[in-house]
Amino acid sequence: MSLYILALLIGVVAGLRAMTAPAAISWAAYLGWINLDGSWLAFLGHWIAPWVLTLLAIAELVTDQLPSTPSRKVPVQFATRVFMGAVCGAALCFAGGAWIGGLIAGAIGAVIGTLGGYEARKRLVAATGGWDLPIALLEDAVAIVGAIWIVTSIG
Repeated sequence: MSLYILALLIGVVAGLRAMTAPAAISWAAYLGWINLDGSWLAFLGHWIAPWVLTLLAIAELVTDQLPSTPSRKVPVQFATRVFMGAVCGAALCFAGGAWIGGLIAGAIGAVIGTLGGYEARKRLVAATGGWDLPIALLEDAVAIVGAIWIVTSIG
């Protein structure tokens, strides 16, 4: 599969859950599935990075369930998702020498994931009688499974 498609898809994951994508990318770098040595993203392959990013991803999964959590469309949340999507897309495409294209594809994917995820969740919650929790958990599962599939599809 084209690295640009994978970069777009990891951006979609970042749009759904901002920290799930970098946690998956960091594990891929740490495990040697992607080579970030000598790049500005090499820190993602350091032994502590996947653990820290995984803890942040878990915290995000928990806080997403809280009623006080702001919408993913507010500027800070939206920008964070686009930034994470861009960084993760760049990381996926670095080894192929196309990190700038990956950065762009990841950012575009994050916009798609953020806005599309919002609309899908809103419509599914309405269709199921307004109960958000099962739909939020479904969205979590899609992000996690998607991230795992993407990083295991590299190469």
